[in-house]
Amino acid sequence: MGTQSTGERVESKPSVLVVDDETGPRDALKVILRPFFTIHSADNAKSALRVLKEQHIDLITLDQKLPDRQGIDLLQDIKQDYADIEVIIITGYGSLKSAMEGIRHGAAGYLLKPFNVTELITLINQTLEKKQRLDYLRSFLRTSTALWGSEEEAAHAWKELQTNYFAIGNATGEAAGGAADVTALIPLLSDLLEAKDRQLLNHCSRVSFYASLLANQLNLPLPDQKALALGAFLHDIGKISLPNYKYAADDDDSCRSGAQDRDYSEAGARMLLPLGFQAEVGQIVSYHHERFDGAGNPHGLEKEGIPLLARIVAIAQAFDNLTVDMPGHQPTSIEDAIRQILLEADTRFDPKLTELFAQVVRECKSSLPALAIAKASPGS
Repeated sequence: MGTQSTGERVESKPSVLVVDDETGPRDALKVILRPFFTIHSADNAKSALRVLKEQHIDLITLDQKLPDRQGIDLLQDIKQDYADIEVIIITGYGSLKSAMEGIRHGAAGYLLKPFNVTELITLINQTLEKKQRLDYLRSFLRTSTALWGSEEEAAHAWKELQTNYFAIGNATGEAAGGAADVTALIPLLSDLLEAKDRQLLNHCSRVSFYASLLANQLNLPLPDQKALALGAFLHDIGKISLPNYKYAADDDDSCRSGAQDRDYSEAGARMLLPLGFQAEVGQIVSYHHERFDGAGNPHGLEKEGIPLLARIVAIAQAFDNLTVDMPGHQPTSIEDAIRQILLEADTRFDPKLTELFAQVVRECKSSLPALAIAKASPGS
């Protein structure tokens, strides 16, 4: 991850970089925002990257069309090298597709020109509050290993996290205590994944969506449906324990050594214990790397000895790893992904569940990518 200038910051106001190639809109934004923020500006992608190297920037307003690059390409570079900078896309050429693409690549918000000034200021302030929470979580993850320590250490760490996290800005939820209402903890859990790696959050969100698609065909009891949605969303929570972790589409390749899978799966299950979730949530986190033929990890469980919900998540996770569209990974077509997963039925995956998953995916294939991208978390 890139770092910005470490020079001492003398200004107390957050700093905003306005990136727009048109003089009128750029100057208008500067006039509107200057009373509240320290303002920098750039009229193309190259100038914007130069500012990022020379100045501390908290937030960027980014035009979608620039003379030297598309805004979405610049957004990807920014999130790759400056993950802690928030970006709001402001454009006169918007569409639902481009808005969803921007959000998928890490934009915190999206506004169409001409915009309402109050709406713009509100969105920027909300985004900066979110940045405060993410910055706090990033610092916590860098300096503490208590979340995946002993159960007592984890319980104390969760209490500290909740108290401090929900004290920032207008965050809502239970500041401390038990987690009887799971939905109150979802913002914190979601931001923990994002603080580690935005792509990890996206992956977990999509896996929860794909797992829920299959669950709908199985007529699972409502408690199991809820446990599956949450467990699938948190299946990789243990990866926040890995130092210098960076999401890759082959993270869960079953052909490589399972030692790291075992370590982070066990760490994830251990860190969730104090939150009091259903046992099935922890089982998903622990066992989603088990294989139907017994050659998986961490315990070499096989066939129906692997909990049903973990067997579902194993398929959903593999499908997402094949089809994800991200820099450095060539996505497999949905049909090819289905074929690859079917080839591993009865070895890696439960054959009955695999056949059912293939059927469900084929039925909603045309709308699948958009629906999966739009799925933000099990609480949405």
